Amino acid sequence: MTVETTGAAEYPGPLTGVRVVELAGLGPGPFATMMLADLGADVVRIERPAFSGVFPGKPEQDLLNRGKRSVILDLKRPEAVEVVLRLLERADVVVEGYRPGVAERLGLGPDVCWERNSRLIFGRMTGWGQTGPLAQSAGHDIDYIAVTGALHAIGEAQGAPQIPLNLVGDFGGGGMYLVVGILAALRVAERTGRGQVVDAAIVDGAAHLLTGIHAFLNAGAWNDRRGANMLDGGAPFYATYETADGRHMAVGAIETKFYAELLTRLGIDEAPARQHDRSAWPTIRAKIAAAFATRTMTQWCEVFEESDACVAPVVSLREAATHPHIEARGTIVDHGGAVQSAPAPRFSLSRTALGNPPPSPGEHTRVVLSEWGITDADSLIERGVAG
Repeated sequence: MTVETTGAAEYPGPLTGVRVVELAGLGPGPFATMMLADLGADVVRIERPAFSGVFPGKPEQDLLNRGKRSVILDLKRPEAVEVVLRLLERADVVVEGYRPGVAERLGLGPDVCWERNSRLIFGRMTGWGQTGPLAQSAGHDIDYIAVTGALHAIGEAQGAPQIPLNLVGDFGGGGMYLVVGILAALRVAERTGRGQVVDAAIVDGAAHLLTGIHAFLNAGAWNDRRGANMLDGGAPFYATYETADGRHMAVGAIETKFYAELLTRLGIDEAPARQHDRSAWPTIRAKIAAAFATRTMTQWCEVFEESDACVAPVVSLREAATHPHIEARGTIVDHGGAVQSAPAPRFSLSRTALGNPPPSPGEHTRVVLSEWGITDADSLIERGVAG
């Protein structure tokens, strides 16, 4: 399925008119600016001449850069830094993902930028944050979620911690929180005329995502070990089960009436009242596992169709695009020949769109510099300041 927009066509994206400058980085920063672009912001990504990041394919395939325009500037040269500052005079937001102090050493720290534009929102995306004993240390998603307790909590009871891709750290605890911070800071700038720094640290965001689990822990309703709780696979009614064809079904029958429906559809003679009797969990799990092992995933999908048992097939990334519900909503789409997620969330009035495919580095150098009031683009390119 191909999708172009959501919302009403006559209403522009909710962030239309917002100008964002992204100093090229990895992972959560580009994800955050991708979201801003999906919502209608004009996002200009400043690439280094030789920047390649860690993306294994061609730059034009990096979906985190969809909807953006690309400018190459050699920030090791003062002339290029001056160009960035001139761009920031017209921007609403700048996003950087350097280690603390690097932007300042480049001559692009917040104080310098605010001298040019006092309303500028300065988004800083890091793993450890701008302060703290680890602020200057290298790290990646797995390290950041490790020290928050999130990694420890995910996995089977007798097994090692399981890595939840980089969804909990980079994108959930990092990029999403940077977007929230930027939107809040824009609101303040509208009221006060003053910009501010948004210090988005993955450790802070990942810990914040655990608030609900902390509530269970404080109430004595959560065991601080893996595979022993209602939401971590410890409960037989919130787990995955293998089917006859080696596939899996996901079960999330938390409420008693849904659990009763699960037992009925599986043909299991078991009292729903024993659902939260932990001593019965091993026996109940064995019964559910034995039932699921008697049919294929497709057959179980038919059994649970239009039921409230909270059961769903575990599909692959490629299969997800053809799941009936995902396909009907256009949640995963083909845009520009690339299968990808559609913009989220959706609005009843404002229009969201995927925009242009990921650009080649420097593809828009001339046009962006011209639009943003810098008239000597050709000279900058000839001298190697821009590319």
